[in-house]
Amino acid sequence: MTFPVFLELVEIKAKTASILPFLVGLCYSYFMYGTIQPLLALLFFVAMILFNMFVDVWDNYQDYKNAHDNDYLEQTNIIGREGLKLRQLEWLLAAMFISSALIGLLIVYVVGLSLLYLGLFCFAVGVLYSAGPRPLSSLPLGEIFSGVTMGFMICLITVFINTHTVFDWNWYSVMEVFLISLPCTLWISNLMLANNLCDKEEDEKNHRYTLVHYTGVKGGLYLFALTNVLAVMAIPLQYCLGLAPSTVLWSLVMIPFVIKQTRLLWNKQVKAETFSAAVKILALGSTIYVITFALGLMM
Repeated sequence: MTFPVFLELVEIKAKTASILPFLVGLCYSYFMYGTIQPLLALLFFVAMILFNMFVDVWDNYQDYKNAHDNDYLEQTNIIGREGLKLRQLEWLLAAMFISSALIGLLIVYVVGLSLLYLGLFCFAVGVLYSAGPRPLSSLPLGEIFSGVTMGFMICLITVFINTHTVFDWNWYSVMEVFLISLPCTLWISNLMLANNLCDKEEDEKNHRYTLVHYTGVKGGLYLFALTNVLAVMAIPLQYCLGLAPSTVLWSLVMIPFVIKQTRLLWNKQVKAETFSAAVKILALGSTIYVITFALGLMM
């Protein structure tokens, strides 16, 4: 396996979907609680990236083993296209899973069992996302689980690890983190939705009945647009509730860009041409959100 093939296998370009909620959690921890735990944050970052890579390789592995469409097996899935050996992938999967779990257990030892429960939920979603007789990714639940796990849960874990000595587990604290993570959570969900919009026919050939199968393409597009509206609306609400500095309001300059990318996907749902609209909204929108949040901490 060459290094470029490995990077494609672990979908390295999609890692911003994990990194940005992590950075949001760091910013919120310092803004609201005035504390950061650099070593614990670094350890969690490594464990998070390792497990994220595991999930992406696991997804490709399961899709390859369960596919019914020969064109998908030979031309689309990287395992068949590059002639990768399944035994080699199984060793790689085991190494990433075990390494991530061991680092996670080390952090649990320091911060307490609350992290263990959060971690078990994330691990369960990551494994079941593409495994079992009815994987989560083949159900009309994939958008919810991907957004909540990668957006909200990563942000919540980051906040708890950095503030574990003062963090109070109650509904108010959790819902505050949920609101802070909402832009990233919704944009990550839209990433999955856009993927399913573009792959509707291919998914149905492989017996994957995603949300778009039930809503239809038009319903999925309306949902995509509504989700973008809610993500943007969450930002001024955070400021009004005192959860973020006033500088986050500067991130609203991205609204014309979000509208433009939404229209591109609305007009054409072709993976090679317009799926990138959702990727760009997530990448640019979340990056601007993090930068404007961080500027508020510096000022």
